[in-house]
Amino acid sequence: MVKDKKVGIIMGSDSDLPVMKEAAKILDDFGIKYELTVVSAHRTPERLVDYAKSASSRGLEIIIAGAGGAAHLPGMIASLCELPVIGVPVKSSSLSGLDSLLSIVQMPGGVPVATVAINGSRNAGILAAQIIGLKEPKIKEKVLKYKQDLKETVLKKADELEKAGYQSYLEGGKHSK
Repeated sequence: MVKDKKVGIIMGSDSDLPVMKEAAKILDDFGIKYELTVVSAHRTPERLVDYAKSASSRGLEIIIAGAGGAAHLPGMIASLCELPVIGVPVKSSSLSGLDSLLSIVQMPGGVPVATVAINGSRNAGILAAQIIGLKEPKIKEKVLKYKQDLKETVLKKADELEKAGYQSYLEGGKHSK
C-alpha cells in the first residue's frame, strides 16, 4: 500500500465490491488516490487491527468502510484509529440492509462513524472528497463543479418535463430511475 493514497476503501467481503466500487469511481473522478481492499471484522480481526493502527502513518486521511449484516467493520475501525470513518451499510439478503444501517449508525458516544444510505458508497466518496477539499483547493473546486453539474442536470430535466408533459417525458425515457 502506497503512502500517497488519501482514502482507504475497505469492505468486509469481496461480495460488497459491486456496492463499494461506486466510492472508488467518484474518487477517480475527483483525482483522489485511494486503496481498496477486504478487511473482515469477524474473519480477519488481526488484519483489521493492523489496518486501522497503521492507516494514519501510511498517509490515509479518511476511511470508507462498507459492511453488511452485523456490520461491525466501520465501528471497529473507528474505535482503533483517529481518522474519520464513513460507514456504508451494504444491503443484505435477510433484512435488506436495515440491520447494517442500524449497526453502523448506532455507535456509542466517543466512537463516531459518519453513515450514508444503504448501498450509498457514491455519497461516501463525495463526502470524503468534501472533507479533503477543506484543505485542498483543487479538490474543493472539483466538488463545486460536480455539484454545479448536478444542478444543471436537474434544471434541464425540469425544463424538458415542463415542455413535454409527463406522458411524453416518460415515453421518451429521459427520466431518472
